Amino acid sequence: MKEIDCRQITQTVSRLFQDACVNLPEDVLAALKKARENEKSVVAQNVLDMILENSKIARAEKIPLCQDTGTAVVLLELGQEVHITGGELYPAINEGVRQGCDRGYLRKSIVTQPYSDRVNTRDNTPAIIYTDIVPGDGLKITVLPKGGGAENMSRLAMLSPVQGRQGIVDFVVSAVDEAGSNPCPPLIVGVGIGGTAEHALMLAKRSLLRPIGEPNSDAEHAGLEKELLERINKLGIGPMGYGGSTTALAVHVEVLPSHIASMPAAVNLQCHSARHKEAVL
Repeated sequence: MKEIDCRQITQTVSRLFQDACVNLPEDVLAALKKARENEKSVVAQNVLDMILENSKIARAEKIPLCQDTGTAVVLLELGQEVHITGGELYPAINEGVRQGCDRGYLRKSIVTQPYSDRVNTRDNTPAIIYTDIVPGDGLKITVLPKGGGAENMSRLAMLSPVQGRQGIVDFVVSAVDEAGSNPCPPLIVGVGIGGTAEHALMLAKRSLLRPIGEPNSDAEHAGLEKELLERINKLGIGPMGYGGSTTALAVHVEVLPSHIASMPAAVNLQCHSARHKEAVL
């Protein structure tokens, strides 16, 4: 049985959030550079240049990539042979979020009573935490600071099975089209299909963590990703909504079996500031 002290978890979460909000992952940077090379619109080229320059400044000066440092989403893969010591797991994670936001000068964006008082919690807690129990004796922590503009464009549809593949394509493309410039394109488009309503939404969000340029391992799903990306980039929304052929950098589709009478489909969009970091303890 491996023991992991809560203080180590807190320190790791704090570090990961500060890192994520300052340094774009290399796959995102590579995708943005490739988009700049392929983009024909002069206006879109200029916007992509500014996005890339912004990433350089953030990295060099250690300041957030975006003023919206997001909702603190934390995904855990907890090995069944792990024993957490020195306190409770979730409070340790929330303390890490609290410290990371303070030390990294990250904007506090979370409010209590979202439909009434909307008082700011002043420390970006509580985090949104998802935990999977997995084999082994490790704890994998993935942080996903999720900006409000992109998260607001999430969509869920309980499609009829008779709508089939075409129904999925129409739903996803329509969701991106309706979102327009609100989620700060170019986007990563997460798509979840199957399971239940809430599970489809979670599939869509988890898909955002897959490296850009890595297609689904299932050939059929990979084909759907390719078609969706082509259709979305023909919408002409372009970087930050100024037009062009780069509305999305990638489409990631994840699929689960579903009930014979159901075909849940969900879309979760990620802005061009696609921030996430992970560590294994």
